[in-house]
Amino acid sequence: MPAKNTPRRPARPRRDSKSAPLYAAVDLGSNNCRLLVAHPHGTGFRVVDSYSQIARLGEGLNETGRLSDASIARAMQALTRIRSKLKARRVGYVRCIATEACRKARNGQAFIERVRDKTGLTFKIIGPQEEARLAVIGCHDLIAEDASNVLVIDAGGGSTELSWVDAEAVRQNGLKGLLARVPLRAWTSLKLGVVTLSEAHAHLPEAEAYPAMLDQVRGVFANWGQRGALTEALGSPGCHLIGTSGTVTCLAGLHLGLDRYRRDRVDGAWLTRNETLAAIRQLRSLTVEARARLPVIGQDRARLILSGCAIIEAIWELLPPERLHVADRGLREGLLLSMMHGPKSPRRRRGGRRRNRPSGDGVSV
Repeated sequence: MPAKNTPRRPARPRRDSKSAPLYAAVDLGSNNCRLLVAHPHGTGFRVVDSYSQIARLGEGLNETGRLSDASIARAMQALTRIRSKLKARRVGYVRCIATEACRKARNGQAFIERVRDKTGLTFKIIGPQEEARLAVIGCHDLIAEDASNVLVIDAGGGSTELSWVDAEAVRQNGLKGLLARVPLRAWTSLKLGVVTLSEAHAHLPEAEAYPAMLDQVRGVFANWGQRGALTEALGSPGCHLIGTSGTVTCLAGLHLGLDRYRRDRVDGAWLTRNETLAAIRQLRSLTVEARARLPVIGQDRARLILSGCAIIEAIWELLPPERLHVADRGLREGLLLSMMHGPKSPRRRRGGRRRNRPSGDGVSV
């Protein structure tokens, strides 16, 4: 007989033919495995469910060139949980994408096939430009009204995508125009992320590792051929950065002094350069154990947060904007908006007739 305080299993959601269809985006990155379920609402959507688990799929990848058995097991556990959520919610449309870890690993495609066989989830390994494009779509409404140019920084586990966005074009063309074509003046993918950068300097004490990580990011970013033009463009009044990553949201939560993570306080918050540097200095002054006790950091991020800080600090110090808009949104939100409101791809019916359906890969459950 179950214990008295055993939590009851939530009731299966009721759906009828008149209810709005549910859409889901699944993002399998080098560090996180994340799900977002929503239904269309106006030109956007309303979130019904979400899930995030740090699976560290890219752990050890730089050294071996392969996804390890341990990282695959963690990812499979997360994806099995996601599959259960999709079935429980009776989600109609699913798109699943994988990023840098699967792009880079020699056994990345074999892993994707294994996921399909075991869970029924069909993943598409997308390129870095598509990753950058989706992140911009997900963050588009965080572009300030007075900004002519914006740089979106998406610091992931295995790579960091930088997208120089023509902000005026985004405002003029609206969401429909953005979904048809993201007005990027330039973009790049830096082949370092919070996992890879942390592992590259894991042999050093933290006091020595942080300056070394800063130097590495500076060197990689400085080699981007568009950096000079970007620096000039971002010197105009109103221009700013948008940060979409766990690092940036954690820094915002720390700056705000939150006793628990609150998306409603963090998403859309502004950080100045000095506020960001102060939060980074606070984290650097703490041990890993002390960082893990911070409610906005936690055990899973405590060891990786400084590498993320090094990415943000090194890029920002070479650019003029004094403020950064914090985004607890990005790739998954971009996927959902693309599925719900983007161009539709034809789907053949029986008898050869076609109907429109949201474009994307995944499964219908």
